Amino acid sequence: MSSARGTSRPGSLRPGSSPGGRPRRPGAAYGKLAPVRPGPASLPRSLLQRAFARDSRLRRLDWLLLVTVLALSFIGTLLVWSATRGAGSHTYVVKQLVNIVIGLTLMMLVSVLDYRQLRLYAPVLYAVSLLGLLAALTPLGTPVNGSKSWITLPAGFQIEPSEFGKLAIILMSAIFLSEAAGALAVVAVLKLHLLHAYQLHRLTSFINPAADPTGTGYNAAQAKIAVGSGGMFGQGLFHGQMIAGNFVPEQHTDFIFAVAGEELGFAGCAVIIGLLAILLLRALRIAATADDQFGMLVAAGIAIWFAVQSFINIGMTVGIMPVTGLPLPFVSYGGSAMFADMIAIGALQAVHRHRSVFG
Repeated sequence: MSSARGTSRPGSLRPGSSPGGRPRRPGAAYGKLAPVRPGPASLPRSLLQRAFARDSRLRRLDWLLLVTVLALSFIGTLLVWSATRGAGSHTYVVKQLVNIVIGLTLMMLVSVLDYRQLRLYAPVLYAVSLLGLLAALTPLGTPVNGSKSWITLPAGFQIEPSEFGKLAIILMSAIFLSEAAGALAVVAVLKLHLLHAYQLHRLTSFINPAADPTGTGYNAAQAKIAVGSGGMFGQGLFHGQMIAGNFVPEQHTDFIFAVAGEELGFAGCAVIIGLLAILLLRALRIAATADDQFGMLVAAGIAIWFAVQSFINIGMTVGIMPVTGLPLPFVSYGGSAMFADMIAIGALQAVHRHRSVFG
């Protein structure tokens, strides 16, 4: 009988040997394995991936609100272009496009802030607004239609401090009311409001528009004629006869809705009002889901601001409100109004990004 020592059964492998019986080199067992490569998680993410990641700031924006603002700005640019085409240049429409770009930049800068930081900036904005309002009463101010509320800057630019004052008052009121203090001070400030002569004339012309149709009641009368001539679908963009003849004063700013009425008709006006309604509903939704009372008051105050200003602007065009010179948000021509409106949208986005999880 032969010894079994040093032998192995067929098919068995000795330690350290290969299936062919050859000695195995160290590490040869891993020679045919795929090399280990870094997985996707370890690679630096692209800019697009970071922008739309689950925890990115872009994903937490209110996109419906942003698209609504862009749609209103686009429609407003077309209406401004139509209202100023008789001037023979594209100066107004180019300036409006520049205003929108600058406004969107300001909106994005404000939207990335923690909205609670607005408590720190509100007193500064309020103080700057007050200084601007006082400066408008000095020789730096330029009177427009009896109202000395503009400041002339170099290169022909003008700024209206009252537009930024609206946002400053909303922020300061939110601070006062969120502490249950200061409500009486706000009421007292409102009660001290004084009316100037041109404001009284606007009110009296609203009460009796037929008393002076060629004077104080001229603007409202021409605006109503333009809106009524549009019918259901309007005369077509760039085809309004009254707009082309400049029969409506301030038709690219205060009475921009008259341009929409004549050229786009009832259908186009309904689209503008519908977009404004969506904007207001989103603002109220943001207020309802805010983390704290300050955020709720800021969002609600902005919603009220846009609602009242839109109602007054459209109302004075159709004759149900006195002429007050308030622009239509995101539609009327103007840099100061566009900047203030976009900053307000940025504040809404900032509150939305920190909304309550249980809202």
